[in-house]
Amino acid sequence: MGKFGEILQNLVVWLSKATGVSVGLYILMFSSLACIAFLWSLRWLILKLVWWQTENLQVRYQWRRISSYAAFLLTVVLVVRVVFEGFHGAATFLGLLTAGIAIALRDPLVNLVGWMLIIWRRPFVVGDRIQIGIHAGDVMDLTISRFTLAEIGNWVHADQITGRIVHIPTGKVFVEPLAIYSRGMHDFIWNEVAVLVTFESNWKRAKDILNEIAVNHAGHLAKPAESKLKEYARDFLVVPVDLTPMVFTTVEASGILLTVRHVCRSRHRRESTQEIWEDVLARFAECDDIDFAYPTSRSYSNVTEGKRGTRAKPPTYAHDPNTEHR
Repeated sequence: MGKFGEILQNLVVWLSKATGVSVGLYILMFSSLACIAFLWSLRWLILKLVWWQTENLQVRYQWRRISSYAAFLLTVVLVVRVVFEGFHGAATFLGLLTAGIAIALRDPLVNLVGWMLIIWRRPFVVGDRIQIGIHAGDVMDLTISRFTLAEIGNWVHADQITGRIVHIPTGKVFVEPLAIYSRGMHDFIWNEVAVLVTFESNWKRAKDILNEIAVNHAGHLAKPAESKLKEYARDFLVVPVDLTPMVFTTVEASGILLTVRHVCRSRHRRESTQEIWEDVLARFAECDDIDFAYPTSRSYSNVTEGKRGTRAKPPTYAHDPNTEHR
């Protein structure tokens, strides 16, 4: 160890004479490099121990990300220390250098501030389902420069995963609208299933059937969703809303539209819609007075088919003297 230290000292003296840089700065530089190498080696060792202790993916991810942030921050501190020591007293040079770096690295700096906002305000965390701008998906990773989404939607219906990975700069949180599925009612969202029946159908009976189906499938989710909504109301002004399933009636050009509105889990919207539709098809098949409406063409005579009080009068023809009986 003594021989190695002597070799290192001779190297530092030689570099100082060759470059004109002080010996103290070289010693600081080499000691900083040694500390940086030790930090990242320590991070590697910690991650190995965590991988050996647990198979929980969430715990592994948190340790990997936290250790990365800590090692990076300490590395930056050590590098800045060397830089300031080397240019001590050169305030003008440092000012010009800083301005130049700020202009050249505008986007990375915006991303850094965006990352700090995400870490501090926590509008979303890894695992949340969000939409930012036109992109929606589950947050898979978060770094200083970007966050990664497992894309949903697009050409795949009902918020299903497409299989694509979308990388979004963290600075986008300042300029793009951000929608979060996993807050508010905490992984609960509203879903609607629209059922169109003909005007001749017994729509009241159809509405009762749809209400019964909605309660069977989603009635049990109203209470936990309401509980999460109350928790969310501690930080935001939330208007009270009835979370029990409901069926709304409207009239469309082709029939009577019955819309089932209910709460479902954000990642199971497609499954919830499928289950409701399967029950609707089965129950309506048993009813002789309920039929689905769809685009068709038909003739309608108000004289014979209209309501008694709204029927048009039959046309009357003027008397023709040529047809008079002689």
